[in-house]
Amino acid sequence: QVQLVESGGGLVQAGGSLRLSCATSGIIFRLHDMGWYRQAPGKQRELVATIYSGGTTNYVDSVKGRFTISRDNAKNTVYLQMNSLKSEDTAVYYCNAYRSNMNYWGQGTQVTVSS
Repeated sequence: QVQLVESGGGLVQAGGSLRLSCATSGIIFRLHDMGWYRQAPGKQRELVATIYSGGTTNYVDSVKGRFTISRDNAKNTVYLQMNSLKSEDTAVYYCNAYRSNMNYWGQGTQVTVSS
């Protein structure tokens, strides 16, 4: 079955860095568009970054210049490098795989940024 397993979350001080990983199985990873979403308490889930199967990336304005999404098709893994973290980045971060109207989600990893 399809599995997306996030890791790398934790508690970090403002200005610090974290690297999230999402290891996948059960999908043809190289054909899927991959995304990182986040959901803060009391807020809707928002798309943070996308990397398409061809390698093009997109970011929400609030993380541009601070976050970098990347993928390793040999390892079936997508990453989110998060630098210069701010308290408003605190959220549960979810990995998403999309292809042909099929969406798959991970269980989420908590990122907490202390000010």
